[in-house]
Amino acid sequence: MLRELIDWVFPPECGGCGNTGTGLCEGCLPRGARIGFRLASLDGTALGAYEGDLRRAVLALKSGRRDVAEAFAQRLSQLVTAGDVLVPVPTTAARRCERGFDGCELIAREIAKRTQATAVCGLIQTAGDRQRGRNRVSRLSAKGRFRWRGEPLAGKRVILLDDVATTGATLEDCARVLRGAGATVERAIVVARA
Repeated sequence: MLRELIDWVFPPECGGCGNTGTGLCEGCLPRGARIGFRLASLDGTALGAYEGDLRRAVLALKSGRRDVAEAFAQRLSQLVTAGDVLVPVPTTAARRCERGFDGCELIAREIAKRTQATAVCGLIQTAGDRQRGRNRVSRLSAKGRFRWRGEPLAGKRVILLDDVATTGATLEDCARVLRGAGATVERAIVVARA
């Protein structure tokens, strides 16, 4: 009921085009098929390319828009089935404090509610350096930035979830950590592929 009141007073605006009604309107969704991609050890799927309205919506999420996270979760839910285990790629502690939440964690929890999947948020970022602004070589050489501080993963099949995949270095780094914790990690889903 509180959410309905807030939406009535402050109607949600599309993170892509700014039109009133939803965190991400149908017009701002990527046209055509999702983007499949292959990393060194993961198969990935993205809703679309990191450009135009989708890029603006991702940036709105990174600016603290929870309604955009919910809209992304609605779309990404189609890539997840009941029983799947989702592990979101975490943001830095500073970003979490700045936004008031972790966008990927919120998306994972929303997907879990919609699909009866499980969101397990046990990855933590140990090195505060981010990938934005780095060149390709620097991105690919960044390793050891995460560790696992969650429930045991032995025997579980895990799907990694992130907002944007550029080189895939972050996803691969996270996959290494999860495999070290006993998980099988073969897939990643992301909002956008740069």
